[in-house]
Amino acid sequence: MAVEKQASAEIVVAEAAGAAIALSEEPSRLVPRLLMGIFLIMAVYALYFAKDFFMPVVLAFLLTLTLTPIVRFFRKRGLPSAISATLLVVGFGIGIALLGYMVSGPVVELFDDAPKIGRELRQRLADIRAPLDRIVEATKQVDDVSKTAEQPGVQHVVVEQPGVLTRAANNLASVGTTAAITLILALFLLASGTLFYEKIVQSFPLMSDKKRALRVVYDVEREISRYLLTIALINCGLGLVIGLGLWAIGMPDPLVWGVAAALLNFLPYIGALTGIVTVGVISLVTFQSFGYALMAPLFYFAAQILEGQFITPMIVGRRLELNSVSIFIALAFWTWLWGPIGSLIAVPLLVVVKVFCDHFDGLQHLGNFLSAQQAAEEDE
Repeated sequence: MAVEKQASAEIVVAEAAGAAIALSEEPSRLVPRLLMGIFLIMAVYALYFAKDFFMPVVLAFLLTLTLTPIVRFFRKRGLPSAISATLLVVGFGIGIALLGYMVSGPVVELFDDAPKIGRELRQRLADIRAPLDRIVEATKQVDDVSKTAEQPGVQHVVVEQPGVLTRAANNLASVGTTAAITLILALFLLASGTLFYEKIVQSFPLMSDKKRALRVVYDVEREISRYLLTIALINCGLGLVIGLGLWAIGMPDPLVWGVAAALLNFLPYIGALTGIVTVGVISLVTFQSFGYALMAPLFYFAAQILEGQFITPMIVGRRLELNSVSIFIALAFWTWLWGPIGSLIAVPLLVVVKVFCDHFDGLQHLGNFLSAQQAAEEDE
């Protein structure tokens, strides 16, 4: 009996010691997680409030990755990186400026005609709008009653807002500054050649680590640059096809719709829906026949289906496909963080993150989460 009591006491002491060790190890596991959470919150805080600095930097890196295959192609044929990078960046800047100048006139005219377009659209959809008008009228009557019930003598403070021209001038100056910084930084990054790769190799002491790091960096850079360049060319082709098709149908300002289609295609799902709805509205107020007015949005829809379901998967492949949940989260986050520019670069940045995760063992679970179901099954 005494032996059993002693054994049970030893078991209790061992369990207590194990529990004490587990409690002592728990803070050591909790601290890194807390530090990581604090770091992520501070990083988001910095990206939001210092977006005027980080936005052109991120855009420059994405532009550099997009143009890197072209610079590498010319370097293999004897043209120095500095010369090819200068020609590419200057040509890209001039092309964007000319395209913006050509589109600016029709876009301004479209905004000026927005009230007229709204009236004409209401007239075309009068039968459909009848129930909605009754709801709006009832809401207006409730607002009028609430206004008459307000206490007399209450003063309403109206904050004076800057004028439209002032806001447009400020936005134009901000866009010009961001574009200039982006192009200059991209020029330096492209002209540097293999400088960054040499610095990465020099940071590892062992030759085996140098080779592995260089292989991973080259693989990541090659996959991302090829993907971004391919997607950019596909979107430009889609914009060209949609612009020519709408021109053949008779839509006004087909150049605007082609450029808009190319840009909106960087936003999966949302971009295509926005383009189809906008083209449909303009088509309804442009053409008298309702059946003929449907041709423009139907053509836009057919071009999007052909590109999204056949051309892009055939050219890019399905390994870099992303699941819809991660796409919507990224779009919502970067749109909140950086506005329209953030929404355009959300998916390219998500692809960059996925490629990095696929090349590092500790991050493969995150890469698998970002992947589409079909792509993940094919990898297995």
